[in-house]
Amino acid sequence: MSKQEKNAYILGTERAELHRLGLQHQVWAAEARKGWALADFSVGQTILDLGCGPGFCTLDLAYIAGQEGKVIGVDKSENYIEFLRQSAKQHQLDIELHACDFDAMQLPDNSLDSVYCRWALAWLPNPEEIVAKVTKAMKPGGAFVVHEYFDWSVFQCEPHLPALQQAINAAYKSFEDSPGTINIGRKLPDMFYDNGLEVIGVRPMSVIARPDELSWEWPRSFLEIYFPKLVPMGFLTQEIMEQALEELEDLGDMQGASILCPHMVEVIGIKE
Repeated sequence: MSKQEKNAYILGTERAELHRLGLQHQVWAAEARKGWALADFSVGQTILDLGCGPGFCTLDLAYIAGQEGKVIGVDKSENYIEFLRQSAKQHQLDIELHACDFDAMQLPDNSLDSVYCRWALAWLPNPEEIVAKVTKAMKPGGAFVVHEYFDWSVFQCEPHLPALQQAINAAYKSFEDSPGTINIGRKLPDMFYDNGLEVIGVRPMSVIARPDELSWEWPRSFLEIYFPKLVPMGFLTQEIMEQALEELEDLGDMQGASILCPHMVEVIGIKE
């Protein structure tokens, strides 16, 4: 990985975030594969991974598409695209990669059989335009699978720890104040219908993590990276941030502790 990119990702693109994304993929890989199966992603298809990041899903999709198909990865982070390029080379996979904003990506009409997008639309100021752009590039009968947040505000811990919850609430406030729509998942069905996609599935995906489970590492790693970023942004004081991280560590040592993670949703649309 090269040096940190400015404004590439809300959590950055440094090595710690790369590893966090790899861990996150392990937690959510089964849900991704379930969505792909429900949407009939298969051999020979041209599949777009929209917001591919360092490509943990892209590599899986390339094996699904096979040598007769093609996977296209698009992401605005040049660091992540280069990481994925090297990974694809090591796996001897032919993946078409583009480092650009979604506004700048070029997608020929009727060229895509399937599309996958996870945690990308929530950060955009114009998700409706991007959904329309992608849908226009899909073939009739093509599938669009999206995994996004439905309700981030439910994020909470048991037992309640005041500084930790204050910091979690500050993280949510930072997302609400951003140009994107953090709970974009609830808007996707209408967005799909408006663009000629028949919604064939809306599936809730919720996680209650416990310290002895791999799923615990998903919220823990996110909070450890993001809390310090909230201080220079003005959403937390240094004192509360440090207290929150201490409480997060303490929480991991408590028997019976749990974290209710932000509610996710899967929306699947088929182009008519």
